[in-house]
Amino acid sequence: MALWQVFLKHIGDNMTIRFAKLASSAAFASALISLSGLAFAADTIKIGVSGPFTGGSSSMGVSMRDGVKLAADEINKAGGVLGRQLQLVERDDEAKNERGVQIAQELINKEKVTATVGYINTGVALASQRFYQEAKIPVMNNVATGSAITHQFDDQPENYIFRNAAHDFIQAPMLVEEAIVRRKFKKVAILADSTNYGQLGRADLEKALALKDIKPVAVEKFNIKDVDMTPQLLKAKEAGAEAILTYAIGPELAQIANGMTKLGWKVPMIGSWTLSMANFIDNAGPGGEGARMPQTFIQAPTTPKRQSFIINYLKTFNPKGGRIDSPVSAAQGYDSIYLLAAAIKQANSTEGPKVKAALEDLKAPVEGVVTTYNKPFTAKDHEAITANIPVFGEVKGGRVEYAYPEDQKKASEVRVKDVNAKGALAVKK
Repeated sequence: MALWQVFLKHIGDNMTIRFAKLASSAAFASALISLSGLAFAADTIKIGVSGPFTGGSSSMGVSMRDGVKLAADEINKAGGVLGRQLQLVERDDEAKNERGVQIAQELINKEKVTATVGYINTGVALASQRFYQEAKIPVMNNVATGSAITHQFDDQPENYIFRNAAHDFIQAPMLVEEAIVRRKFKKVAILADSTNYGQLGRADLEKALALKDIKPVAVEKFNIKDVDMTPQLLKAKEAGAEAILTYAIGPELAQIANGMTKLGWKVPMIGSWTLSMANFIDNAGPGGEGARMPQTFIQAPTTPKRQSFIINYLKTFNPKGGRIDSPVSAAQGYDSIYLLAAAIKQANSTEGPKVKAALEDLKAPVEGVVTTYNKPFTAKDHEAITANIPVFGEVKGGRVEYAYPEDQKKASEVRVKDVNAKGALAVKK
């Protein structure tokens, strides 16, 4: 071999070694980056947040999401849970059942969430929850109120569905008590939308009325996005209705109020908690004044916890006019994260079955905005709110205030869960 050939071979061998080392280093660096990304992901606790952040239900969805974000931020600033930060994975279900189903599968299979909070719409909850149930991942319903939600899997040995909102078996009897007992109306009409929420609520209202030996003089249905309620209102008027009992959401509720104004016929509106939505109050204007509804939270600084929540919420999200669009949704969203955080901490784990077991036997009270949660759940009872907690709100001057002075006077006294509280419809076994 010639000298120049030996020289080139030497250079080639060295270059091969150097390139191999460089390639090895690059692969190592890439692996480090990949591993650090995995470590970061593993260091967070993922919580799904599912709700309608656009469309007619967004007043509730955005307020809920913001309450959730506020709580998660507070917890993370205080060191997180189990030394790990909470990571919210937010998805807009658009109040559509099929979208809710897609999101549930994504959050479970792709995002690997520890739990999910949310659901504004009863139909979306009922369509989506089965995937979490199958995956043994807890769901904390913080807004949807359909009575069936926490009983969807009563036929199964374990139930992963929890709720910290006042369900319709509580609300429907409250509406009847308000209309028939307190205000002495003899003739009432029911107007409910065609969704699962509206029709299940309508059925609960009819059951509650039947317990008072009252039959509604008219029962009318309408669809989401309907803008003319004249036919339904005329039937109620012609039947002699003295009050309208409602189960629907803000935009359509406003059309009921506006329809009465057009007809020159004004009777009280008494409905489920959704009469407190900003898009009812704003769109109904003067026609919405006096509407009454059950509320677990009214935007008033009646306790130090509530005052702190309101101040921080307004500072962080700056809602128009200093009014939370849906105070109930915001407060319950906030509380739902603290309940989950307490369960994860107690379980010392993010495994679904262990978190579920901890929720069913929380050892330490959880101070929330709505209430202080002292053993809110058991293996057989996944409802944190009982009939003694909600009070009546009333639309006054474009805001929701306490309907009754006695409730306002006692607002600083935190109402806590009472399993013996009377007033709710019985759950069929």
